Amino acid sequence: MFEKGLLAGKRILVTGGGSGLGAAMGRRFVGLGAELIICGRRLELLEATAVQMRGDLGGEVTAIRCDIRDGTDVDAMMDAIWREAPLDVLVNNAAATFIAQTEQLSFRAADAILAPTLHGAMYCTLAAGKRWIEAGHRGVVLSILSTSTITGRAFTVPSAMAKSAVLAMTKSLAVEWGPKGVRTVAIAPGAFPTAGATGQLRPEGRDEGWASKNPLGRVGEHRELADLASFLISDSAGYINGEMVVQDGGSHLRSSGAEDLLQWSDAQWEKQRTARPKG
Repeated sequence: MFEKGLLAGKRILVTGGGSGLGAAMGRRFVGLGAELIICGRRLELLEATAVQMRGDLGGEVTAIRCDIRDGTDVDAMMDAIWREAPLDVLVNNAAATFIAQTEQLSFRAADAILAPTLHGAMYCTLAAGKRWIEAGHRGVVLSILSTSTITGRAFTVPSAMAKSAVLAMTKSLAVEWGPKGVRTVAIAPGAFPTAGATGQLRPEGRDEGWASKNPLGRVGEHRELADLASFLISDSAGYINGEMVVQDGGSHLRSSGAEDLLQWSDAQWEKQRTARPKG
C-alpha cells in the first residue's frame, strides 16, 4: 500500500516513543524512510529501543531524554534537535491514564494525568510550531487522542478532559497555523493493547469478553495504527487538516468503554487504588 520512500527526508519526533504505540509508529516511520527521534523520561528504555530499530531497519534513530511536563525541558530538547536540522513532524503520543472513581482522585493524581497528556502535548506543539513559523518551514502535528473526545468516559475523567482539550487545539491551530504551512491532525484509537495501558485500564476483574463486543470482534493491531499515522503525516495527506480520524472498529458507536465499571464494588475499587503506582 505504501511506497517505500513515503516518508523519506522527513525528520519526525515521537513523544513517548520508547515503547508501546509510540515505538510501533516509530518503527513504521523508519521503515518508510524517515529519520526518527524518540523522547521520554527513561533514557535507558529509549536507547534500547533506538538500538533495536537501527539494527532491524538500518535507519537513523536518536533517543533524547525529556520530561515533556516541563516546558523548559521541552524547549531545551527542541533547541538540541534544531541545531542539527528542523523537525518536519511532531507526534504527540505520550500520555498517562488510569481508572479511578473521580470523586476519590486527589489533585496530585489528576495532575499526574493532565501534565503529560495535556500540558506536554501543548508544550511540544507550541515549541515546534513557533520554530516552524519563524523559519517558514512546513510542519505537521499528529496527536494521538481517544474516542473519549466523542463519548466522554467515566472513571478516566482527567484523561478524557485532556484528550478533548488537545482535540480543540488540533481544530483551532488548523485554522490559525494552516495558512503558515503547518497542518494539525489527530487519531482516536480504540483498543490497541500495550503492556502499560492494559495494566492501568484493564486490571484483573474487568470484563474478560470486552474485545468480542467490538463490532469487528477484535482489538486493533499496532501495524494498523502505524499505517494510519504514516499516511496522515505524509505529503499524500496534505489536504487533511484539523481532523481526527477514529480507528476503533466502530466500538464507540456501541459503548464509551466504561459501562462495566459501573458495576464494580467498593472492594474492587479499593483493590485498584491500592495497586496503583504512586508518584
